[in-house]
Amino acid sequence: MRHSFCLLSFFLLGAVLFSSCLTSKEKVYPYRWVYASKGLRDESQVEDIRQIVKTASEHKINGLYLSSSFDRLDLQPPEYFDRLNEVKNICQQYGVEIIPRCLDVGYNGSVLSHNKNLAAGIPVQDALFIATKSEATLVPDPKVGIANSGFENHKDNQVPDFTFYGEPGKVFFVDNQTFKEGKVALRFENFGQYPDNPGRLSQKVAVHPNRCYRVSLWVKTEDLDPSDPFGSGRFRIDVNGTDGRRLQFQNIRVRSNTDWRKVSVGFNSKGYAEVEISAGVWEAKQGRFWLDGLTLEEVGLVNVLRRPGTPVTVRGEKNGTVYEEGRDYAPIEDPGLNHRFDHDGPAISLLPGSRIAKGERLRVSWYHSVTVYGSQVTACMSEPELYEIWRKNVRLLHEHLAPKKYFLSVDEVRAGGTCKACQDRKMTMGQILGDCITRQAEIVREVDPEAELIIWSDMLDPYHNAREREGNYYYHVDGSFTGSWNYVPKGLIIACWNHRVRNESLGHFSGLGFRTLACGYYDRDDLENDKTWLEALDVTPGALGIMYTTWLNKYELLGAFGDLVSQPRKIVSQVKK
Repeated sequence: MRHSFCLLSFFLLGAVLFSSCLTSKEKVYPYRWVYASKGLRDESQVEDIRQIVKTASEHKINGLYLSSSFDRLDLQPPEYFDRLNEVKNICQQYGVEIIPRCLDVGYNGSVLSHNKNLAAGIPVQDALFIATKSEATLVPDPKVGIANSGFENHKDNQVPDFTFYGEPGKVFFVDNQTFKEGKVALRFENFGQYPDNPGRLSQKVAVHPNRCYRVSLWVKTEDLDPSDPFGSGRFRIDVNGTDGRRLQFQNIRVRSNTDWRKVSVGFNSKGYAEVEISAGVWEAKQGRFWLDGLTLEEVGLVNVLRRPGTPVTVRGEKNGTVYEEGRDYAPIEDPGLNHRFDHDGPAISLLPGSRIAKGERLRVSWYHSVTVYGSQVTACMSEPELYEIWRKNVRLLHEHLAPKKYFLSVDEVRAGGTCKACQDRKMTMGQILGDCITRQAEIVREVDPEAELIIWSDMLDPYHNAREREGNYYYHVDGSFTGSWNYVPKGLIIACWNHRVRNESLGHFSGLGFRTLACGYYDRDDLENDKTWLEALDVTPGALGIMYTTWLNKYELLGAFGDLVSQPRKIVSQVKK
């Protein structure tokens, strides 16, 4: 009896000790938001927001993360502000807080609408121009081109000078019935029947380092797979350096069915003397397409940027004289500046009394912009004008909305660090980005010292876009964003959005003392990812909530999402003794 009593006492004591180490409580995450992107161009978009906010409120979602070109409020017409005020009233009516998206870095369309020259610039060095009596124009140096560019040299579906992904006579064919130039074109089909992703060709060509080039070709499609709504299209033109680095990311978005269409992309050769150019489809399963007239040419002053951090230098090749803009030649600008390569750059116009002699060989250096995927153009974080535009528009945002929270939209910063403004700072990309975010926070604090600041996670995340990379580059960025998290204000709320590394990301930021938010949904057909996001949040100290994030304006699951995330969750935590 005594033994049984002692044993029972031991188990009771253990249970008490165990219960004192683990505590359980119910928690409803306070931040339950929905994302909407509406430019407020007309009343229909106001009504769209009304329906989103109404549904959100009915299902206990309490925040609207609103993207509405807030970095260009100073350029908006009066009727825009009438609609914005109506949206403000709608949100107040339903008890849903507005969290504005602003201070974009990565996707800078609103800022660039003030000045397109604020785009990040990639250097061109010592391109050859030769002067006539009135102007100087580019002369390719050295001459470049695609061997057998029209595919006219062929035999039995074999086409010399190219490497093909797919078998001749099964995936690609010489077609003498359908062509654009010459007597033949190449037809590709049946690529969906093979597991090794065929359906394209490539050729290695010699180029000069640090020059700007354009690749063009004619393409015709028939029942081709539609482009993926995210990232690259099925049909692409790729350019890679000898170590595999991609030099071209523009998405040309060829339609599934189109007659002959000429497409062009540009690239900077950076430090490479040879590149591999590829054209065709990636991961396509159906349809067919034709290619003809693949060309490569050096281009001059296309998308030339004119701002303090992107100087143009015109130098005499023999005498070394650096000629002066406004004295020897007229101010240089690209009237077609659109960050694409569908136009030619300007010639250099010589002024009366110019010291540049007729026939003189000039070496010209400049910086140009690029487009990533469909329309992404990144602004330079080192150019002071950028911060003045932001400051003006944050003040207007405070005046019209007076939000308590601001979402700093810093994500996927795919260009930067390569212009003179960045290079002169002698900073890493992580430091440049961190300085930019710190200055953004200061701009907001000028109008509201108590405002909360939220920011996307990826450029501060060593498990995502701030990770170490082989070759130390990211898209058009030379350098790494590693360490960026060490240079930002500690009061930020980090919006983690990469579901694949959710546990690592949340743990990283929580361990540094940041509060966190999860960005769920992302246009799936169910809410399974959101359930696992919630599980990850449950074990993350400082987790504040979750957002319904849709890039494709899909709100069918918004109500169910609200019901899921507004339910009390049992949080088990260990109490340290």
